[in-house]
Amino acid sequence: MASSIELESSRGTFDAIYQRRAVRSFTTEPVTEATVRRLLDAAVHAPTAMHLEPWAFVVIQDRAALRRYSDQAKVIAQGEATTHRDLLKAPTLAASASEHLRLLSGPSFDIFHGAGTLILICAKPLGSFATADCWLAAENLMLAGCALGLGTCCIGYAVPVLNAPDVKRELGIPEDVTAVAPIIVGVPQGPVPGVPRRPPEILRWVR
Repeated sequence: MASSIELESSRGTFDAIYQRRAVRSFTTEPVTEATVRRLLDAAVHAPTAMHLEPWAFVVIQDRAALRRYSDQAKVIAQGEATTHRDLLKAPTLAASASEHLRLLSGPSFDIFHGAGTLILICAKPLGSFATADCWLAAENLMLAGCALGLGTCCIGYAVPVLNAPDVKRELGIPEDVTAVAPIIVGVPQGPVPGVPRRPPEILRWVR
């Protein structure tokens, strides 16, 4: 895989932007430490308010741990879905909400989609833009992954469990640091079709 990754690195910036996909199907090929470090280096070159660089990272490549966190996250997500059951009945949400609930109740469903690497971007309490900075770092990381021929996907379901006090202690995340962006990384099983996007909505163009 190393040679193919190097070949993919010649993609231009716009190629990576338009070809990035949310990948949810991976081969069993591992992501090497060198590749993870390369992604992290791309992440920390994101814009950061006042140059505070409020991000910190956790890398999880233990599949048993990922499975455990997935199971815990599903329990939390099902509870939240039950709490907000009335909201999920809205016509625009009913079909997707029903599908999500079905997936979450399945014992074999893995919120990390079989990926062997999870990179968690955490925010230190350094100013009011710390979370925004971390999301900018997340985008850098995902675009870099695309440029290297890797697949990535941000897993929102994982946020609550990764912020649970016992899990934070297990992962060495200080109490005042917040898990913001859990991103799975792996070698895609195949191409992922693009999803059409609406044209930019320009409210006003002041000249």
